[in-house]
Amino acid sequence: MQADDRVSCLKTDLLKSCGACRVLVGVTGSVAALKLPLLVSQLLQLPGVDVRVITTEHAKHFYNPAEVSVKIYSDSDEWEVWTQRSDPVLHIELRRWADLLVIAPLDANTLGKIANGICDNLLLISLCHWQTCVVRAWDTSRPLLFCPAMNTAMWQHPITAQQVSRLKEFGYVEIPCIAKKLVCGDEGKGAMAEVSAIVSVVEQYLQKPNEPSQSTCMSDHTVDTSGTEDK
Repeated sequence: MQADDRVSCLKTDLLKSCGACRVLVGVTGSVAALKLPLLVSQLLQLPGVDVRVITTEHAKHFYNPAEVSVKIYSDSDEWEVWTQRSDPVLHIELRRWADLLVIAPLDANTLGKIANGICDNLLLISLCHWQTCVVRAWDTSRPLLFCPAMNTAMWQHPITAQQVSRLKEFGYVEIPCIAKKLVCGDEGKGAMAEVSAIVSVVEQYLQKPNEPSQSTCMSDHTVDTSGTEDK
């Protein structure tokens, strides 16, 4: 595909969005990424919601893109779209497009990168611009939610709590991981929150300003999802 065609496709994709609420899903290299098709499907069932996905390269190992019914953007799109000064910059266009960003799953590697300001892929470049919004001019109508997912031993490492705390200092909202038997066979805390719980929190944050919900967000920027399980 020629560069002009890629630019045209990008503009068409983002302009044709029919939803009143635009959700950008970031997916990283945790085995919980296999739930991406289900997450996208359930988000699209919310009234007026449109969805796009940013994937890391490692996340691609865990899901079948043919099962995801929306456009998936990756690192290659960032570099192929831009060839000259007049071209759109993908991570800027996606940041402008979205009303809400939810990172599900957020693996240990990407958690560490965000906490330390590293931006070496499309998702993290987009996150840096969200971080600027949070630190310098936080707009509560455009929340950033993150859903940690990692092995129990990794979750229990002292650096993890420090990094999660750092993200919450930025104003990001944690949808906490849960305890269960993990795919690797270990049992304990570290599994991504249930998809139904994630969708429920997204729905609450997308409510119109004049229709406030009974907020489940606690003062430390952690959402209480207890009692929410996938059927």
